[in-house]
Amino acid sequence: MERDRGREAVLRRSTMSIDLTIIARPARAALACTLAALALCAAAAAQAGASTLVIEGAGDGHGVGMSQDGALGYAQHGWTAAAIIAHYYTGTTLGQAPASRPVKVLEGSRVVSVPLERYVRGVVAAEMPSSWPLAALEAQAIASRTYALTDDAGGARFDVYSDTRSQMYVGAAAETAATNAAVAATAGQIVLYQGKPAITYYFASSGGMTEDNENSFLGSTPEPWLRGVADAYETKAAGWKLSLSFASAAARLRGLVKGSFRGIEVLRRGVSPRIVAAEVLGSRGNSPVSGPELAARLGLTSTWAYFSVKRGASVRREPDVSGHNPFSPPAPESPPAAPAPPSTNPQGGAQAPGAAVATSATGGASAG
Repeated sequence: MERDRGREAVLRRSTMSIDLTIIARPARAALACTLAALALCAAAAAQAGASTLVIEGAGDGHGVGMSQDGALGYAQHGWTAAAIIAHYYTGTTLGQAPASRPVKVLEGSRVVSVPLERYVRGVVAAEMPSSWPLAALEAQAIASRTYALTDDAGGARFDVYSDTRSQMYVGAAAETAATNAAVAATAGQIVLYQGKPAITYYFASSGGMTEDNENSFLGSTPEPWLRGVADAYETKAAGWKLSLSFASAAARLRGLVKGSFRGIEVLRRGVSPRIVAAEVLGSRGNSPVSGPELAARLGLTSTWAYFSVKRGASVRREPDVSGHNPFSPPAPESPPAAPAPPSTNPQGGAQAPGAAVATSATGGASAG
C-alpha cells in the first residue's frame, strides 16, 4: 500500500509536470508575440521620435491690405504715399475725413475720446519706425486714420482697442518729429472705395504677395479693395523656416491628431500661397483644419507655409493637393507717373485736370 501511494504521488507529479509543460508552450508563444508587438511599437515610436516636421514659409501677419515692410520698400524706390495706398487697396481714391471726428479708444477698462489727428499721431509712432522714409510714414498715417474711422471693435461703446486687436496706440509719449510730420502732411486724408471709407487692414510683411481678405479672415465677405497684389519691394528676408519634432507637433495639434501623428496635407491655398484649408494626418484618420488655426497651433508667423518630413538624411515633401503653382517673386515696379501740372489754354483758363485715379499694372489704383 505504501508503495502504491508512492507510485500515485510520482504519477501525480509527472502528470502535473506534463500539464505545466503543455500550458507553458502557448504562454511562451503569446509572450513572444507580445514582445514582438512591443518591439514593433518601440521601433515605430523611435521612428516617429526621429521624424521632424519641417515648415518653410514667408511673411508676417494676416496678409490682407498694406504690408508695412512692403510700403518701406516702395518708398525707398520713389513711390509716393498716395501711390503706395493705391497699390495695396485696389480701386481706391483718397478723400477727407469728417471734420472734428473723435475716436473712442478702449485703454484698459476705460474708454477715452481722442481727437482724430491726435490719435493718428499716437498710432503712427507706435506702428512704424520713425527712421523710415516719409512716404512710408505718410502711407501708414492714411491707413491708420481710415482704420480708426471704419473699425467697429466695441460697437456703440468704443471704436478701437489700444493694442494689436485694432492697432497700436501709445499716445503722446511715442510721438516723434518725423511721424508727426507725416501725420500733418496727410491731415484728414482717408481711403475711399466708391466714395465711402474703406477699412484699411495692414500687417508687418507679405513675403512677396498680399491675400484676398476672405482667404485670411475666413467667413468674411470678399471686399473689392482688399484683393491680393504682388509686393515687389519686401525689404526683409521674405522666407523663414521652422523645425518641430513629431512629438512637439502632435502636442501643439492636440485634439486634431487621431492616433499617431503622420503629417499635414494642404487642401487649398489662396491667391498667394497662404493656406486656407488643410488636414492633420493621423494613423487612425485625418482631421480638417483651417490655415489660420494651423498657423496659430504651430506658432507660425503666417499661413504662407509648406511642409516636409525629415527622417535621417531623407526629406520628403508633404502632400499638397491645392494645385497652387510655386510662387515666383514679382518683378520690380517703377513708380506711377505723376500727373502733368495744369497748363493754360489760349483763352487764359486752366485746362481741366485728368482723372485722379488710373489702373496700375498690379491691379491696384495709382493715384496722382
